[in-house]
Order: sequence, then structure tokens, then C-alpha cells
Amino acid sequence: MRGGLTAAAPAMAPFSIQPMIGMDRLNGPDRPPICVALSGGGDSLALLHLAKAWADGAGRSLVALTVDHDLQPTNAAWSRFAAERAARLGVGHRTLVWRGAKPPTGLPAAARAARHALLAAAARSTGARVILMAHTADDLMEAEIMRRMGASTPSPRFWSPSPAWPEGRGVFLLRPLLGHRRADLRALLVGLGETWIDDPANDDPRFSRTLARRRITGSASAPAPPDELAPPAGWRAIQQGLAGEFTAPRELFAAADRRLIGALALCAAGTARPPTPVALDRIAARIAGDDFTSSLGGARIEGRGDRIQVFREAGESVRGGLQAADLPLGESVFDGRFLVAAHRPGYRVTPLRGHAARLRGIERERLKAIPAPARGALPTLISPSGGVFCPILAPHSAVAMAPLGLARLEAALGAVQDEATAHLGVSGGQAP
Repeated sequence: MRGGLTAAAPAMAPFSIQPMIGMDRLNGPDRPPICVALSGGGDSLALLHLAKAWADGAGRSLVALTVDHDLQPTNAAWSRFAAERAARLGVGHRTLVWRGAKPPTGLPAAARAARHALLAAAARSTGARVILMAHTADDLMEAEIMRRMGASTPSPRFWSPSPAWPEGRGVFLLRPLLGHRRADLRALLVGLGETWIDDPANDDPRFSRTLARRRITGSASAPAPPDELAPPAGWRAIQQGLAGEFTAPRELFAAADRRLIGALALCAAGTARPPTPVALDRIAARIAGDDFTSSLGGARIEGRGDRIQVFREAGESVRGGLQAADLPLGESVFDGRFLVAAHRPGYRVTPLRGHAARLRGIERERLKAIPAPARGALPTLISPSGGVFCPILAPHSAVAMAPLGLARLEAALGAVQDEATAHLGVSGGQAP
């Protein structure tokens, strides 16, 4: 840690740094809290100071979120440091701990996934729809160097949906410091009499990001951030069915990049891991050809004539997906695809496969309108008395269900560009 744990109380004076970028996206009419990811490092601490100055002027409230990865003995002390710094500025603070066993390999990726899941869940619990992240121009440079080294690291964007799923549903990330160098932010902190934490993991040569960071010079120019995500032309022709399946005109894929294929598969399957580029290329070649049926990341893709349909792969249960579970009271998510609200205890949710014959008559009749490949993966209730019901086909007094796929697809394609549209949902309804 630089400068120890003590410092003069920071003065909220005008900053000698250009304003943060993209803060006009924080335009929700209900003015919910805004979360700030605060590690206690120089970047995030500078972000907290800048965000606090902005929030005071905009009349908005902040909540600082610190993730304790439980990887080093000093993690708890770092969290206390972050909490103390937030308290000095009058900002509420929460510490989120990554509990449980840690993987022996792939630790940086696992820690990143856990961090985003914890941050997103905490943001949702506060009512926030936006988390401010302290990525800088140096992060853009590191990502570019890592790609040259053979990694597939994407560059951070100013605005993007949370990568956590389903924890991150309806949550977006804003990175307003991408136009600033790390050294400038630290100079800002020094001018405020601040101290910050230097994580020794940033100097660990086992990690490719450390090696990339060492190659950056103070005079290096940062690359431009990636272009804003924008939906492909004609994307509104995509329709979502009752079972969460998607139907799209085949011609839509002629001009669209592989991103559309990947987004449709991810949202139809309800999974969190995007398909690989190789897998996307394979599907793209088939879409351009004759009729076909193929699988992609837990999704089933069918091309028939002039249309493409994307379903949840009902056989995914063989590989660990589509697992039955007891429903807790309140809100939960089934298979990453359906928002479930249980009003009475004792119910269990399971895929329809193997239970269709026990549905009520009205449900069996309405099931005929669902494409056959989508039926087996429909969420189905088992009541405490053993009855079988499908609230997607007919309302049930104890449990309500709604598909999440379309709202997720809109976010993944870049149709949600600010807090206001995150609040409203661009398809016209309340975002889940």
C-alpha cells in the first residue's frame, strides 16, 4: 500500500482532470442509486472521488461495492480500507466476499466471473441499474498488447451489459475513465492527499496482464475504445415465442456479423459463456446454405426455408443443464431463461420433458402452438401434492413465470444505451 493507511481528509476541490465521459447516460427518470466498484486501488479510488463530485451536483446517491476475493490474508484489510475511504466521502459501502473453493487453474478468469456476479447481484439489491467501473486508457493498451501475445482479451467499452448471468439481468457497466491515463488519476489522488492500495498480484509475472502492463510506457498513446455496440439492421424482425425461442428471417444474417448468431444462441440457451469464434464460423457457414439443424452452446439452431429458429437444447440436461430445483419464495431464475416468482412454498420447477402427459387439458391444448423442439425445455411446476402445471401455457395462482431472453438480447445487441432505456426496456415493457 502506498503511503500507509492514514492520510489527511480529502478536500472536495475542483479537479484538474477532464470530466468523466458518458455520465449523461445516467438519466433514469426514477433516479435510482448508482454503484461504484471500489477495490481501494488508485483507479477505483479516483473514480469514487470523481463520481462523488458528479453525484453531489446531480443529486444522485452512490453505493460503493468492494469485492473481497478471499485469496490473500490482506484482503479483509483492503476491504476495510475501501470502506473507510467511502465513509470519508459520505458514500454508503458494502463488502462482497467470494466464498468457497478457488480453482487451481484459470484463477484470473474465475475471479473476474465471481467479481461481476457479486457486483451485479449487489447492484440489483440496491435498485441500481448501473455500476461505474474504473477502467482507464491503460486498460485499453493492456488489452491490445495481450491480443498481440495471443490472448482473446476484449477491450473494455464505455457502456456494456453486465457479463454476469443471470445475476446481471438489467444491470449495465459504465466506464467513464477510459479517456484517462492511470498516471493522471494517481496525480489527482496525490493532489488530494490520498493514499491507495497497490495489489501485488498486478506484478505477478504468471499473469499475462502483468506482462502486458510492463510493456506500456508513459508516453505511449492509448488506442481508441471499441465502437459503440449497435444492433444490426432489421433486428426488430426477431421475435421471441412463449417458450423463449427466437425466430428471425434468414436474410437478416447475410449482412450481420457473427455477434448476432452468438447473442441469439446465448439468450435462447440462458447460458453465461459465449460461443467460440470457431463455433460461430461453423454455424454462419450453415446459415448461408441449405436447411440444417445444429447445436451451439446449449442452443438448438434450425434453418428452414427463409427463417432461422433458435431454441433451448432440451437434451442439455444430459450435460448438466436444465436441472430441476426447489423454488424459494420470491424471485428466482430457471435455467437462465425464465424469471420465476413463487408466492407459495413447496413447489419444484423442472423441464417439461417427460411430464407433458400430466398437464391440464388447457395446457396440453396450448402446448400444440409451441414449436416441437422448444417444448421439452419449458419450465414446469410440480406442486406439493404432485400436480404438474406450466404457467407459461396457463396462469397459475402460486407461481408466475416470464421469459428473459428478449430483454437480454436487446442489451447484448446494443439496443439499451442509457439508464432510461434500461428502466423502460426497449421492447416496451419493464426490463426484468
